Amino acid sequence: MLEIMLPAFAASVILVGIHAYLGIHILARGVIFVDLALAQIAALGAITGVLLGFELHTTGSYLASLLATFIGAAVFSLTRGKKTSGAMQEATIGIVYVVSAALSVMVLDHLPSEAEHLKGMLVGNILFTTWPQVLKTTALYLAVGLAHYLCREKFVAISFKPEEAAKSGMRVRFWDFLFYALFGFVVTSSVELAGVLLVFTFLIIPTVSALQFAQSLSGRLFLSWGMGVATSFAGILMSAKYDLPTGPAMVCAFGILALGSFIARSYLHRTRQSRSMS
Repeated sequence: MLEIMLPAFAASVILVGIHAYLGIHILARGVIFVDLALAQIAALGAITGVLLGFELHTTGSYLASLLATFIGAAVFSLTRGKKTSGAMQEATIGIVYVVSAALSVMVLDHLPSEAEHLKGMLVGNILFTTWPQVLKTTALYLAVGLAHYLCREKFVAISFKPEEAAKSGMRVRFWDFLFYALFGFVVTSSVELAGVLLVFTFLIIPTVSALQFAQSLSGRLFLSWGMGVATSFAGILMSAKYDLPTGPAMVCAFGILALGSFIARSYLHRTRQSRSMS
């Protein structure tokens, strides 16, 4: 059992590492469900690749999935502009998600033998991750991380100070597309490894939980990493002990983290208020 759990835990650490960082940008942009939409687009691309004759989890289906996420990245970058409200972009993300989900169902209708793979894409199969997959994913995420480091000033500006970035003459749509394209690389590999639901969980919940206690960017990042790794380990252990599906068990563990962080934040706030009044 340990031989199976170790690669899964290593994969979780890698996924938390990249997604917690991206989650900070996504929350700052106010496009919470963009990861879920891109993940669904990646799944649509993969099963469309199968319809075209490629085997699932091969280079052909991966490239089809990646191409689909690039199209999604272009849509999201084009719909973000000076006159576009946050609500309108969220609406666009929702439309993209529901249309890609509907298209997935229609494609699967022509692939009845592949219907089980849709479930796999949703809940993932992280427990069956192999060490070669871990190494390949690590190399890809390091490359994406390096690109983010080199472009950090541009990405931070368009995420946290979009109006100032636009006024400075920065090519906001180009850098926005580059951000989402790199995001697409991450999501495409993550969905193949962990499934749509767990990928969204890694992106949002550790970051939201860290926001309850940390104010600085570095503080949020390190706290979300720590919370994410610990919760991933707890979810995998819970799955092994009670013979539960690993992906859903991990999502539920992160749900407990989110609830616990909100309760702890409320308790600390009340404690500070009572001290200030005494």
